Amino acid sequence: MKNLSILRHAKSGWDAAVERDFDRPINKRGERGAELIGQYARRKGYAVDRIVASPALRVTGTLDIFQPAAGIEAIEPHWDRRIYLASAATLLDVLRDAGDDAQHLLISGHNPGLEDLILMLVPETTDDRYRAMVEEKFPTSALARLELDIADWRDLDAGQARIADFIRPRDLDPALSPAMD
Repeated sequence: MKNLSILRHAKSGWDAAVERDFDRPINKRGERGAELIGQYARRKGYAVDRIVASPALRVTGTLDIFQPAAGIEAIEPHWDRRIYLASAATLLDVLRDAGDDAQHLLISGHNPGLEDLILMLVPETTDDRYRAMVEEKFPTSALARLELDIADWRDLDAGQARIADFIRPRDLDPALSPAMD
């Protein structure tokens, strides 16, 4: 069994003067969301042993806050440019490249790709409230943990996952309500 945690980058600073979207930083609200979600992951005991992430500034900034809060600051992320604004199919390829030694992989990047990836991996069922929440929206700093009955990441395919947990910053602090996720 493998675990896959999917972390969307924190709230971006749209008022920042940047030439490229790739260089957009997170804002104060995003910093708070990343910290809360990291603390939640620590409390839940998520034993992440590998991280693959987009090298975009808003993802690196998110992980700079999330990792220490989650107690996984010793893990050096593998920065994979393919994740930046990737489709679910490309993200699936990135995950398949993880090999077989990672038991709990965390991927951090962008929407709509991450949301589409979750919906691709988790089959529709009538009683899956987490999937329904993701279908509604996978907001900034949201974290979904999926369980997969596979031995090797190369075997990952559509419809193989169950959502074991899904948390949004607003679930932990109502002040971070969905105003501009």
